[in-house]
Amino acid sequence: MSEPKHTNRLIHAASPYLQQHAHNPVDWYAWGEEALQRAKTENKPIFLSIGYSACHWCHVMEHESFENEETARIMNEHFINIKVDREERPDLDEIYMSAVQLMTGSGGWPMSVFLTPELKPFYGSTYFPPRDRYGRPGFVTVLMNLTHAYENRREEIDEAADRLTDQIRTMASLSAGTGELSYLPIEDAVREMKRRFDSRFGGFGGAPKFPHSMDLSLLLRHYHNTADADALKIAEFTLEKMARGGMYDQIGGGFHRYSTDDRWLIPHFEKMLYDNALLAKTYLEAYQLAKKPFYREITNSILDYVLREMTSPDGGFFSTQDADSAEGEGIFFAWTPKQIAEVIGNEKAEIVCRFYGVEERGNFEHGLSALHIDEEMESIAAEFNISTNELKQIVREANEKLFAARETRIKPGRDEKILTDWNGLMISAMACAGNALDQKEYIHAAERACDFLIRHLCPNNRLLHTYKDGRAHTNGFLSDYAFLIGGLLDAYEAAHTARWLQEAIRLTEVMIEQFWDEENGAFFFTGADHEKLIARTKDPMDNATPSGNSIAILDLLRLAEMTGNLEYRARAEQSFRAFISSIQRFPGAFAQMLSALDFLLAKPKEIVLAGKDAESLRPFQQAIFREFDPHKVVLYVYDEEMASLSAMAPIVEGKKPLDGSPACYICRDFRCRQPVTTVEAMMAQLRE
Repeated sequence: MSEPKHTNRLIHAASPYLQQHAHNPVDWYAWGEEALQRAKTENKPIFLSIGYSACHWCHVMEHESFENEETARIMNEHFINIKVDREERPDLDEIYMSAVQLMTGSGGWPMSVFLTPELKPFYGSTYFPPRDRYGRPGFVTVLMNLTHAYENRREEIDEAADRLTDQIRTMASLSAGTGELSYLPIEDAVREMKRRFDSRFGGFGGAPKFPHSMDLSLLLRHYHNTADADALKIAEFTLEKMARGGMYDQIGGGFHRYSTDDRWLIPHFEKMLYDNALLAKTYLEAYQLAKKPFYREITNSILDYVLREMTSPDGGFFSTQDADSAEGEGIFFAWTPKQIAEVIGNEKAEIVCRFYGVEERGNFEHGLSALHIDEEMESIAAEFNISTNELKQIVREANEKLFAARETRIKPGRDEKILTDWNGLMISAMACAGNALDQKEYIHAAERACDFLIRHLCPNNRLLHTYKDGRAHTNGFLSDYAFLIGGLLDAYEAAHTARWLQEAIRLTEVMIEQFWDEENGAFFFTGADHEKLIARTKDPMDNATPSGNSIAILDLLRLAEMTGNLEYRARAEQSFRAFISSIQRFPGAFAQMLSALDFLLAKPKEIVLAGKDAESLRPFQQAIFREFDPHKVVLYVYDEEMASLSAMAPIVEGKKPLDGSPACYICRDFRCRQPVTTVEAMMAQLRE
């Protein structure tokens, strides 16, 4: 293989996404002092390009523009060019995405932002074609126009950059609201979801369609509280449509990022760890609530995919699987009738192609089809004069053979960064599923990941954000602390391992010390000693992942119940009030925070299970977590652990087995019930 013509600084970057640009003719820098100082010294504008390795349009813009010698010459002559992996630096992504949204009304990746040497944005958008087309200015046109403006109208640019920066800072500063916390914002959010619901295909709004896991989870909670049948119908209909569409990998499990159409048919084919963590948990909750085996099957298939393809040998979870393989986007996942027949034979191929909607003309590119399920199994079985069970068996066997055949194809690339926050989400999914479904392999995976993160990404009692190739770096963000604390609490409730509760409490204290806003309440996204940027934001709204504040608030509320530390609850309530004005104006943007509010208002149950060992408590644990009840915390106590556990959670003091039998103690709203020693009596108390 010949040596690449160009090699730039990114060859030394830890991020696979940055390394993908190491042989561009562009004189790229990673974000850092060298690049920022050069911009000031040479008084040049900065071109900031933010993307991620699984992003299809990021690769397109690289190929069209950043690999082009003439475009690179213009960039190198007139700009300091900085490439950022949004997964490594979500702080930069959040600040400059706010700028793009203010300038254009929308956002996305690749993000293309132009900054003054003082790091203030003055122009930005997302993807630029190389030349003028699609109603968009070409990238070369943009570069030349901005070069001319910067050299000849600098004062105007500085004024525009100052105004935009002031707007970003205003968005980041919130003053506390007043009034009682109530269910009204939850009801407003549900009304908004009902209005936006697509009754034909499920989901919300039109194409492109995203999973909206947090919205669906809030709908399930609302149904649990109110028996609002429409809320359950919206959630279930959407979950079923997504899992039957091409956005779900029917052969290998796991969900792709989003659907390009309103039918969930053709996705952008990248798979993200966070999507699959959030969706696994939402399908699990639907199973706990509705008891439909289909939801359990989807939960299992997502988590089995993650264990098989997204788990490092050391136990951490990888970040993404690309949309593109050597043959092009989505080719790895799509099929023609001929390809299917070659694998399973003509007779069964006719049935399987009918089942998965694979036709000669295809529904994707090059006559290929994304597998999807449009019709009910009963009607297809009747069409071929076979029983439903026979059809299930044919499809099951075909899936195994198609999966084996697909494994011989060139796989899409995988970004093997291990991110603390996304791992926290997957730990939660694994622990909760293992607990509810009584599947120990998931609990084991959650504990391995907890151990990996604490050992490798928590030096000196402080979290780091990212790990790859044996090196951890970048100070942890709020989402790292909040999501991992949530995962540790779920791992404790699943595995009884007191260490995880202890680590959750320790990290919560660090989170408060580093991120808490003493003046206005709630948490900043970056720590007190983080690099100084143009704004210090608080990320209250959900995005592709839940807001860091919303999970941090839920962590505080759970720990307040577990430990009896009322300071945690006070901080949670203060955080709600910091955001209440925004929540009231835009309730649909705060689904995860509203789920945390629901937890607070429900006056959650504190359940203590006391026995001689974990096995003696197993029937009680299984019964508790089999049901959908988001308003509880569970603690486990054995005689030999009483002293260490009571130091963390005084509520367990004096709680022990009764007459040699395991006992359950249930407290709620500062009142405790009589302890019970049977699962039936426990469930009767919980349902009251």
